[in-house]
Amino acid sequence: MNSRMLDLNTLSLPDLYEELTRSGLAHRLFSLARDEDLVCYATGVETDLTSELYIDEDSETTAMLRSRGAGVVAGLAAAPELLSVFTTECEFLGIASDGDTIEAGAALGEVSGPTRQVLRTERALLNLVSRLSGVATFTNRFVRAIEATGADAMLYDTRKTTPGLRILEKYAVRCGGGMCHRIGLHDAVMIKDNHLAGVELEGLADRIAAAARRALDAEGGVRFVEVEVDSLAQFEQVLRVEAELIDIVMLDNMAPDSMREAVRLRDEAGSEIQLEASGGVTLESVDTIAKTGVDRISVGSITQSAPALDIGLDIE
Repeated sequence: MNSRMLDLNTLSLPDLYEELTRSGLAHRLFSLARDEDLVCYATGVETDLTSELYIDEDSETTAMLRSRGAGVVAGLAAAPELLSVFTTECEFLGIASDGDTIEAGAALGEVSGPTRQVLRTERALLNLVSRLSGVATFTNRFVRAIEATGADAMLYDTRKTTPGLRILEKYAVRCGGGMCHRIGLHDAVMIKDNHLAGVELEGLADRIAAAARRALDAEGGVRFVEVEVDSLAQFEQVLRVEAELIDIVMLDNMAPDSMREAVRLRDEAGSEIQLEASGGVTLESVDTIAKTGVDRISVGSITQSAPALDIGLDIE
């Protein structure tokens, strides 16, 4: 009973990156990025036509990775492995660190090696660091909006991520000051509305308790058990479940007044369940939600709608 997996949010950024990428998913992504840029779909031949025609084979260079906008950096930890997939002849020297707040014009790192090889990696490197830094920057705007209220609520991501980029986008959320929710369907139990469809209100507590017990008895454990509710009536049923079986209750698309009432009911019951607000949260509404007393706020847009941070790679 009570078998728990590692809490990713207790890890430092370097340790988090190592933990998230040890499955090899990032390496597979980088290989796909290489193939889509360099491998001709018609012939299967790997080439950078322009560089091979224009750049001398023995030319060497150093290129500076530089931000053209202000924001929060993310993705530099991935640069060495990304480069290694494209070429064995280039080196990356980090100047900034993931999680740094930077101004426009800041130097982030250097790529050095044969000019042809530097150029073949350019777009993939920029795409990755620009995307992840954009996620970190947008996340940080939400984090600062919550902090300005003085509330203790923490910002969490969701599974609304770019296909193939999830582990890296979740890493970027941490770089921006947010927290990782479940990574996928495999590491936490989250009982949502579609799981509960057809279950009568009176039987809700028993069904949830049975599922939670099975989850906590499972080999390998889970990071947490969470239940989604969309009404205070459902929430009151969940409060009847044994305290140690449920970690989090998601208050889905509830109005702030209902969230405050859920907080009151939870506290009145002496429960330690964390309450998570979710559904349609924006920069304009997150402060109001934070003030309701919820513990967590999950926001899909920090990964789904974050604009890229403008970053360039300039040969010096």
